[in-house]
Amino acid sequence: GPLFEQEFLVDCTCACTCTEPFDVKMNRNIFLFGILLLISTSGCESFTSSNSNNGGGSSAIDSKTRSASKDAGSITDNTNEERIAIIGTTGTLGRTAIQDLSRRNIPTKCLLRHAISSSTVPSIEPTASPAQVAAYLATLPNVQMVQGDVNDVNSLVTLFEGCTAVLALYGATAPSPIIIGLIPILYSETNPSHPKMVNYHGLKNIIHAATEEKSSIRRIVRITGKGETPFSFFSIVLNMLSGIAKGWNYEGEQLLRTQPHTPNRKVVDYTIVRPGIMQSKEMGGEVLGLKDNGGEMKVTPVSYDQIADLCIESLKYDNCARSTLTAMNVDEGTGEREYGVLLKGVKEDSRVFPVSLIRDHKTGARIGTTILIVFLTVVGRGLQQLLGKVW
Repeated sequence: GPLFEQEFLVDCTCACTCTEPFDVKMNRNIFLFGILLLISTSGCESFTSSNSNNGGGSSAIDSKTRSASKDAGSITDNTNEERIAIIGTTGTLGRTAIQDLSRRNIPTKCLLRHAISSSTVPSIEPTASPAQVAAYLATLPNVQMVQGDVNDVNSLVTLFEGCTAVLALYGATAPSPIIIGLIPILYSETNPSHPKMVNYHGLKNIIHAATEEKSSIRRIVRITGKGETPFSFFSIVLNMLSGIAKGWNYEGEQLLRTQPHTPNRKVVDYTIVRPGIMQSKEMGGEVLGLKDNGGEMKVTPVSYDQIADLCIESLKYDNCARSTLTAMNVDEGTGEREYGVLLKGVKEDSRVFPVSLIRDHKTGARIGTTILIVFLTVVGRGLQQLLGKVW
Protein backbone atom coordinates (compact mmCIF):
# COMPACT_ATOMS: atom_id res chain seq x y z
CA GLY A 1 0.00 0.00 0.00
CA PRO A 2 1.00 3.66 -0.36
CA LEU A 3 2.80 5.54 2.42
CA PHE A 4 0.01 6.91 4.64
CA GLU A 5 1.79 10.03 5.89
CA GLN A 6 2.80 10.96 2.38
CA GLU A 7 -0.78 10.57 1.23
CA PHE A 8 -1.78 13.77 2.93
CA LEU A 9 0.98 15.27 5.04
CA VAL A 10 1.99 18.89 4.73
CA ASP A 11 4.04 20.27 7.59
CA CYS A 12 4.97 23.92 7.03
CA THR A 13 7.88 23.90 9.48
CA CYS A 14 9.85 20.86 8.43
CA ALA A 15 10.07 17.74 6.33
CA CYS A 16 7.01 15.58 6.05
CA THR A 17 6.41 11.66 5.86
CA CYS A 18 4.20 8.36 6.61
CA THR A 19 4.15 5.46 4.56
CA GLU A 20 3.76 5.37 2.24
CA PRO A 21 0.97 10.27 -3.41
CA PHE A 22 -0.82 13.29 -2.23
CA ASP A 23 -4.34 11.92 -2.18
CA VAL A 24 -7.15 14.30 -3.10
CA LYS A 25 -9.61 12.61 -0.76
CA MET A 26 -7.21 13.01 2.16
CA ASN A 27 -6.63 16.59 1.14
CA ARG A 28 -10.35 17.27 1.59
CA ASN A 29 -10.31 15.63 5.02
CA ILE A 30 -7.39 17.75 6.15
CA PHE A 31 -9.05 20.89 4.84
CA LEU A 32 -12.25 20.11 6.74
CA PHE A 33 -10.53 19.36 10.03
CA GLY A 34 -8.04 22.14 9.44
CA ILE A 35 -10.79 24.76 9.32
CA LEU A 36 -12.22 23.42 12.57
CA LEU A 37 -8.92 23.38 14.43
CA LEU A 38 -6.90 26.20 12.92
CA ILE A 39 -7.67 28.88 15.48
CA SER A 40 -7.86 26.60 18.51
CA THR A 41 -4.56 24.79 17.90
CA SER A 42 -2.48 27.76 16.86
CA GLY A 43 -0.99 27.92 20.31
CA CYS A 44 -0.50 24.22 20.88
CA GLU A 45 3.24 24.44 20.28
CA SER A 46 3.57 25.77 23.83
CA PHE A 47 2.61 22.30 25.08
CA THR A 48 5.57 20.71 23.33
CA SER A 49 7.69 18.55 25.60
CA SER A 50 11.23 19.64 26.30
CA ASN A 51 12.25 16.41 24.62
CA SER A 52 11.07 17.77 21.25
CA ASN A 53 14.50 18.82 20.04
CA ASN A 54 14.20 20.50 16.65
CA GLY A 55 17.89 21.23 16.28
CA GLY A 56 18.72 21.64 12.60
CA GLY A 57 21.31 19.41 11.02
CA SER A 58 24.28 20.60 9.08
CA SER A 59 23.55 21.21 5.43
CA ALA A 60 24.89 18.80 2.86
CA ILE A 61 24.98 21.75 0.47
CA ASP A 62 27.95 24.08 0.68
CA SER A 63 30.15 25.95 -1.74
CA LYS A 64 32.90 23.38 -1.48
CA THR A 65 30.54 20.54 -2.32
CA ARG A 66 28.86 22.47 -5.12
CA SER A 67 32.18 23.17 -6.76
CA ALA A 68 33.22 19.52 -6.67
CA SER A 69 33.19 17.64 -9.94
CA LYS A 70 30.10 15.50 -10.35
CA ASP A 71 32.28 12.78 -11.85
CA ALA A 72 34.76 12.65 -8.99
CA GLY A 73 34.51 9.45 -6.98
CA SER A 74 31.51 8.26 -8.94
CA ILE A 75 30.27 4.81 -8.05
CA THR A 76 28.95 2.53 -10.76
CA ASP A 77 26.06 0.12 -10.28
CA ASN A 78 27.41 -3.21 -9.06
CA THR A 79 25.13 -5.78 -10.64
CA ASN A 80 27.36 -8.68 -9.58
CA GLU A 81 27.10 -8.14 -5.84
CA GLU A 82 24.04 -5.98 -5.13
CA ARG A 83 20.55 -7.31 -4.59
CA ILE A 84 17.97 -5.03 -3.02
CA ALA A 85 14.94 -6.10 -0.96
CA ILE A 86 11.88 -3.89 -1.50
CA ILE A 87 9.04 -3.49 1.00
CA GLY A 88 6.10 -1.42 -0.24
CA THR A 89 6.17 -3.04 -3.67
CA THR A 90 2.91 -1.76 -5.16
CA GLY A 91 2.94 1.68 -3.55
CA THR A 92 3.77 4.55 -5.89
CA LEU A 93 7.25 5.02 -4.43
CA GLY A 94 7.94 1.28 -4.31
CA ARG A 95 6.95 0.62 -7.91
CA THR A 96 9.03 3.63 -9.02
CA ALA A 97 12.11 2.32 -7.21
CA ILE A 98 11.68 -1.19 -8.62
CA GLN A 99 11.47 0.10 -12.19
CA ASP A 100 14.52 2.30 -11.60
CA LEU A 101 16.55 -0.61 -10.19
CA SER A 102 15.49 -2.85 -13.08
CA ARG A 103 16.72 -0.24 -15.56
CA ARG A 104 20.03 -0.13 -13.68
CA ASN A 105 20.24 -3.92 -13.98
CA ILE A 106 20.26 -4.32 -10.17
CA PRO A 107 18.34 -7.42 -8.99
CA THR A 108 15.48 -6.94 -6.55
CA LYS A 109 13.39 -9.15 -4.28
CA CYS A 110 9.99 -7.60 -3.63
CA LEU A 111 7.59 -8.38 -0.79
CA LEU A 112 3.97 -9.09 -1.72
CA ARG A 113 1.16 -9.89 0.69
CA HIS A 114 -0.84 -11.83 -1.90
CA ALA A 115 0.21 -14.21 -4.66
CA ILE A 116 -0.22 -12.99 -8.23
CA SER A 117 -3.15 -14.67 -9.99
CA SER A 118 -2.51 -15.99 -13.48
CA SER A 119 -5.72 -14.26 -14.59
CA THR A 120 -4.50 -10.81 -13.52
CA VAL A 121 -3.79 -8.44 -16.41
CA PRO A 122 -0.45 -6.67 -15.83
CA SER A 123 -0.64 -2.88 -15.81
CA ILE A 124 1.37 0.05 -14.48
CA GLU A 125 -1.25 2.70 -15.32
CA PRO A 126 -2.27 5.09 -12.50
CA THR A 127 -5.72 3.46 -12.41
CA ALA A 128 -4.31 -0.07 -12.13
CA SER A 129 -5.08 -2.15 -9.05
CA PRO A 130 -2.24 -3.24 -6.73
CA ALA A 131 -2.60 -6.78 -8.13
CA GLN A 132 -2.16 -5.51 -11.69
CA VAL A 133 0.86 -3.43 -10.67
CA ALA A 134 2.43 -6.45 -8.99
CA ALA A 135 1.81 -8.57 -12.09
CA TYR A 136 3.49 -5.91 -14.25
CA LEU A 137 6.51 -5.53 -11.98
CA ALA A 138 6.99 -9.30 -11.93
CA THR A 139 7.58 -9.20 -15.71
CA LEU A 140 10.54 -6.82 -15.42
CA PRO A 141 14.14 -8.08 -15.70
CA ASN A 142 15.88 -8.96 -12.41
CA VAL A 143 12.66 -8.71 -10.36
CA GLN A 144 11.65 -11.53 -8.01
CA MET A 145 8.46 -11.58 -5.94
CA VAL A 146 8.35 -13.03 -2.42
CA GLN A 147 5.05 -13.53 -0.62
CA GLY A 148 4.94 -12.28 2.94
CA ASP A 149 4.18 -9.42 5.30
CA VAL A 150 6.09 -7.09 7.63
CA ASN A 151 4.34 -8.76 10.55
CA ASP A 152 5.69 -12.17 9.49
CA VAL A 153 9.38 -12.33 10.48
CA ASN A 154 9.96 -15.64 8.71
CA SER A 155 8.82 -14.18 5.39
CA LEU A 156 11.21 -11.26 5.93
CA VAL A 157 14.10 -13.64 6.55
CA THR A 158 13.26 -15.32 3.23
CA LEU A 159 13.01 -11.95 1.50
CA PHE A 160 16.41 -10.84 2.77
CA GLU A 161 18.28 -13.96 1.70
CA GLY A 162 21.04 -12.92 -0.69
CA CYS A 163 20.20 -9.21 -0.40
CA THR A 164 22.63 -6.48 0.63
CA ALA A 165 20.15 -3.71 1.49
CA VAL A 166 16.48 -3.06 2.22
CA LEU A 167 14.38 -0.20 0.87
CA ALA A 168 11.52 0.08 3.38
CA LEU A 169 9.17 2.22 1.28
CA TYR A 170 5.93 1.16 2.94
CA GLY A 171 3.60 2.48 5.59
CA ALA A 172 0.16 2.26 7.14
CA THR A 173 -2.74 3.23 4.89
CA ALA A 174 -5.52 5.54 5.97
CA PRO A 175 -8.38 3.82 7.87
CA SER A 176 -11.63 3.52 5.96
CA PRO A 177 -13.91 5.23 6.66
CA ILE A 178 -11.56 7.98 7.89
CA ILE A 179 -13.75 8.69 10.94
CA ILE A 180 -12.49 5.44 12.46
CA GLY A 181 -9.15 7.12 13.10
CA LEU A 182 -10.89 9.46 15.56
CA ILE A 183 -12.32 6.63 17.65
CA PRO A 184 -9.59 4.46 19.26
CA ILE A 185 -12.07 1.81 20.37
CA LEU A 186 -12.89 1.20 16.69
CA TYR A 187 -9.24 1.28 15.58
CA SER A 188 -7.35 -0.89 18.01
CA GLU A 189 -3.55 -0.76 18.12
CA THR A 190 -3.60 -4.54 17.67
CA ASN A 191 -5.34 -4.20 14.29
CA PRO A 192 -2.84 -5.53 11.69
CA SER A 193 -3.29 -2.38 9.59
CA HIS A 194 -2.86 0.04 12.52
CA PRO A 195 0.20 2.35 12.30
CA LYS A 196 1.61 0.82 15.48
CA MET A 197 1.63 -2.62 13.89
CA VAL A 198 2.82 -1.39 10.47
CA ASN A 199 5.15 1.55 11.12
CA TYR A 200 6.54 0.37 14.46
CA HIS A 201 6.24 -3.38 14.95
CA GLY A 202 6.69 -3.94 11.21
CA LEU A 203 10.00 -2.08 11.30
CA LYS A 204 10.98 -3.93 14.45
CA ASN A 205 10.47 -7.18 12.54
CA ILE A 206 12.53 -5.87 9.61
CA ILE A 207 15.39 -5.04 11.97
CA HIS A 208 15.08 -8.42 13.68
CA ALA A 209 15.36 -10.30 10.38
CA ALA A 210 18.14 -8.06 9.05
CA THR A 211 20.33 -8.33 12.15
CA GLU A 212 20.54 -12.12 12.22
CA GLU A 213 24.15 -13.25 12.08
CA LYS A 214 23.62 -15.07 8.79
CA SER A 215 21.87 -12.08 7.20
CA SER A 216 23.70 -10.35 4.34
CA ILE A 217 21.81 -7.06 4.85
CA ARG A 218 24.16 -4.14 5.42
CA ARG A 219 21.77 -1.19 5.41
CA ILE A 220 18.08 -0.32 5.76
CA VAL A 221 16.77 2.74 3.93
CA ARG A 222 13.53 3.94 5.53
CA ILE A 223 11.09 6.56 4.22
CA THR A 224 9.39 8.45 7.05
CA GLY A 225 8.73 12.13 7.75
CA LYS A 226 9.20 14.78 10.39
CA GLY A 227 7.88 13.42 13.66
CA GLU A 228 9.54 15.71 16.20
CA THR A 229 6.75 18.29 16.44
CA PRO A 230 3.84 16.36 18.01
CA PHE A 231 1.93 19.53 18.94
CA SER A 232 2.16 21.24 15.58
CA PHE A 233 -1.12 21.83 13.76
CA PHE A 234 -0.59 19.25 11.04
CA SER A 235 0.81 16.63 13.42
CA ILE A 236 -2.34 16.93 15.53
CA VAL A 237 -4.68 16.67 12.52
CA LEU A 238 -2.80 13.78 10.93
CA ASN A 239 -2.54 11.84 14.17
CA MET A 240 -6.25 12.33 14.82
CA LEU A 241 -7.16 10.90 11.43
CA SER A 242 -4.60 8.12 11.26
CA GLY A 243 -4.26 6.34 14.57
CA ILE A 244 -1.12 8.33 15.52
CA ALA A 245 0.70 7.46 12.28
CA LYS A 246 3.25 10.28 12.68
CA GLY A 247 4.02 9.23 16.22
CA TRP A 248 4.55 5.57 15.37
CA ASN A 249 6.66 6.53 12.37
CA TYR A 250 9.00 8.43 14.66
CA GLU A 251 9.17 5.54 17.12
CA GLY A 252 10.17 3.35 14.18
CA GLU A 253 12.98 5.76 13.34
CA GLN A 254 14.26 5.41 16.87
CA LEU A 255 14.36 1.63 16.55
CA LEU A 256 16.92 2.09 13.77
CA ARG A 257 18.99 4.64 15.70
CA THR A 258 19.08 2.70 18.96
CA GLN A 259 19.78 -0.87 17.86
CA PRO A 260 21.30 -2.70 20.86
CA HIS A 261 24.52 -4.67 20.70
CA THR A 262 23.42 -8.18 21.63
CA PRO A 263 25.06 -11.61 21.34
CA ASN A 264 24.51 -13.48 18.07
CA ARG A 265 23.16 -10.34 16.38
CA LYS A 266 24.80 -7.62 14.33
CA VAL A 267 23.95 -3.93 14.05
CA VAL A 268 22.71 -2.84 10.61
CA ASP A 269 23.32 0.64 9.24
CA TYR A 270 20.39 2.87 8.34
CA THR A 271 19.55 5.84 6.14
CA ILE A 272 16.32 7.61 7.09
CA VAL A 273 14.80 9.81 4.37
CA ARG A 274 12.27 12.53 5.25
CA PRO A 275 10.93 13.81 1.90
CA GLY A 276 8.71 16.73 1.03
CA ILE A 277 5.21 16.30 -0.37
CA MET A 278 5.59 13.44 -2.81
CA GLN A 279 3.61 13.65 -6.04
CA SER A 280 3.43 11.79 -9.32
CA LYS A 281 3.35 14.90 -11.50
CA GLU A 282 6.49 15.35 -13.56
CA MET A 283 8.09 18.54 -12.32
CA GLY A 284 11.20 19.03 -14.45
CA GLY A 285 14.06 21.42 -13.75
CA GLU A 286 13.94 20.87 -9.99
CA VAL A 287 16.94 21.91 -7.93
CA LEU A 288 17.63 19.24 -5.32
CA GLY A 289 18.29 20.10 -1.70
CA LEU A 290 19.40 17.87 1.15
CA LYS A 291 20.17 18.29 4.84
CA ASP A 292 21.61 15.65 7.12
CA ASN A 293 20.96 15.30 10.86
CA GLY A 294 17.23 15.63 10.11
CA GLY A 295 17.76 19.34 9.47
CA GLU A 296 14.96 21.84 8.90
CA MET A 297 14.03 22.79 5.33
CA LYS A 298 11.13 24.65 3.75
CA VAL A 299 8.57 22.04 2.71
CA THR A 300 8.15 21.69 -1.06
CA PRO A 301 6.63 19.21 -3.49
CA VAL A 302 9.03 16.48 -4.62
CA SER A 303 8.51 13.77 -7.21
CA TYR A 304 8.41 10.06 -6.54
CA ASP A 305 11.10 9.65 -9.20
CA GLN A 306 13.58 11.86 -7.37
CA ILE A 307 12.96 10.30 -3.97
CA ALA A 308 13.30 6.78 -5.41
CA ASP A 309 16.57 7.92 -6.98
CA LEU A 310 17.74 9.35 -3.64
CA CYS A 311 17.04 6.11 -1.79
CA ILE A 312 18.95 4.08 -4.37
CA GLU A 313 21.85 6.52 -4.74
CA SER A 314 22.34 6.76 -0.96
CA LEU A 315 23.34 3.09 -0.91
CA LYS A 316 26.45 3.95 -2.94
CA TYR A 317 27.90 6.16 -0.22
CA ASP A 318 29.26 4.74 3.02
CA ASN A 319 29.09 8.19 4.61
CA CYS A 320 25.28 8.07 4.31
CA ALA A 321 25.13 5.22 6.81
CA ARG A 322 23.50 6.15 10.12
CA SER A 323 22.15 9.40 8.69
CA THR A 324 18.75 11.13 8.69
CA LEU A 325 18.18 13.10 5.48
CA THR A 326 15.63 15.83 4.80
CA ALA A 327 14.96 16.08 1.04
CA MET A 328 13.26 19.07 -0.60
CA ASN A 329 13.56 21.16 -3.74
CA VAL A 330 15.34 24.47 -3.33
CA ASP A 331 15.97 27.72 -5.19
CA GLU A 332 18.31 27.92 -8.14
CA GLY A 333 21.90 28.31 -7.02
CA THR A 334 21.40 26.70 -3.61
CA GLY A 335 21.25 23.04 -4.63
CA GLU A 336 22.23 20.56 -7.31
CA ARG A 337 20.70 18.74 -10.29
CA GLU A 338 21.91 15.34 -9.08
CA TYR A 339 21.85 13.77 -5.63
CA GLY A 340 25.33 12.30 -6.02
CA VAL A 341 27.03 15.65 -5.40
CA LEU A 342 24.94 16.27 -2.28
CA LEU A 343 25.34 12.75 -0.89
CA LYS A 344 29.13 13.09 -0.89
CA GLY A 345 28.81 15.76 1.79
CA VAL A 346 26.44 13.88 4.10
CA LYS A 347 27.54 13.18 7.67
CA GLU A 348 26.10 10.64 10.06
CA ASP A 349 23.65 11.71 12.76
CA SER A 350 25.40 13.68 15.48
CA ARG A 351 22.59 15.33 17.44
CA VAL A 352 20.56 13.65 20.15
CA PHE A 353 17.10 12.76 18.89
CA PRO A 354 14.27 12.58 21.47
CA VAL A 355 14.16 9.04 22.87
CA SER A 356 10.39 8.70 22.46
CA LEU A 357 7.59 11.09 21.52
CA ILE A 358 4.61 8.73 21.31
CA ARG A 359 3.05 10.06 24.53
CA ASP A 360 3.23 13.63 23.21
CA HIS A 361 1.75 12.59 19.86
CA LYS A 362 -1.16 10.90 21.63
CA THR A 363 -1.69 13.91 23.90
CA GLY A 364 -1.74 16.24 20.89
CA ALA A 365 -4.32 14.06 19.16
CA ARG A 366 -6.50 14.01 22.30
CA ILE A 367 -6.32 17.81 22.51
CA GLY A 368 -7.38 18.07 18.88
CA THR A 369 -10.21 15.59 19.30
CA THR A 370 -11.50 17.41 22.39
CA ILE A 371 -11.46 20.76 20.58
CA LEU A 372 -13.27 19.19 17.64
CA ILE A 373 -15.98 17.69 19.86
CA VAL A 374 -16.53 20.99 21.69
CA PHE A 375 -16.66 22.88 18.41
CA LEU A 376 -19.17 20.49 16.85
CA THR A 377 -21.29 20.55 20.00
CA VAL A 378 -21.44 24.35 19.99
CA VAL A 379 -22.23 24.45 16.27
CA GLY A 380 -24.87 21.75 16.67
CA ARG A 381 -26.64 23.61 19.47
CA GLY A 382 -26.47 26.86 17.50
CA LEU A 383 -28.06 25.22 14.50
CA GLN A 384 -30.70 23.61 16.69
CA GLN A 385 -31.68 26.98 18.16
CA LEU A 386 -31.62 28.65 14.75
CA LEU A 387 -33.87 25.98 13.23
CA GLY A 388 -36.17 26.20 16.26
CA LYS A 389 -36.69 29.92 15.71
CA VAL A 390 -37.26 29.46 12.00
CA TRP A 391 -39.91 26.82 12.49
